[in-house]
Amino acid sequence: MKRFILAGLGLLALASTASAADLPRQQMPYKAPAYVSAFNWTGFYLGINGGGAWANSDWNGFGVNSKPSGGMFGVTAGYNWQGAGSPWVFGLEGDVDWSGVSGSSACGATTCETKNTWFGTGRGRIGYAVDRVMPYLTGGLAFGNIQANRSGFGSASTTNAGWTIGAGVEAALAPQWSAKVEYLYADIGSLTCNAAQCGTTTNVDLRPNILRAGVNYRF
Repeated sequence: MKRFILAGLGLLALASTASAADLPRQQMPYKAPAYVSAFNWTGFYLGINGGGAWANSDWNGFGVNSKPSGGMFGVTAGYNWQGAGSPWVFGLEGDVDWSGVSGSSACGATTCETKNTWFGTGRGRIGYAVDRVMPYLTGGLAFGNIQANRSGFGSASTTNAGWTIGAGVEAALAPQWSAKVEYLYADIGSLTCNAAQCGTTTNVDLRPNILRAGVNYRF
């Protein structure tokens, strides 16, 4: 009898061990990843920009084309708007730059020089934000002065408005700071230098290519 009791207890212990092995293991509690909100580009900003330009300038009265070039430096202001959950960024931007763009070509025995001493734009921007990086297209109004000087004769100057188009990429470096690089092509039209000013009546135009970088502070 004692043997039967001991054997029964042994079988009961084995069955309990097997049942415990079949129980599901306790899972570690799941911890959801921390949520990080995407950067939003909405807001007003001010900044500075600087770079250079290379241009084409035709003096049609002489059949002359010059290649003015030089540096540019100025200030920028703008506003961006980005809808919640949308990668599209829409903005308006304006800038005014000092310009050292100039170049000359031979006009017979004399020299014809084209200069631009200041340049500005008022543009729209459409960007596609990948969090803190935003490539964009831009275009709108361009304006600035054109100076035409013919050595030994005289000069003419005017302020013109034209158009510009370009593209760039901007990156947020901190919550308020961003940096950008952009290219613009512009056409600010032409001036007429008459015979009293240039010896021969001629139209002088200016079409700059601009490559510049900028830093903006967003409020």
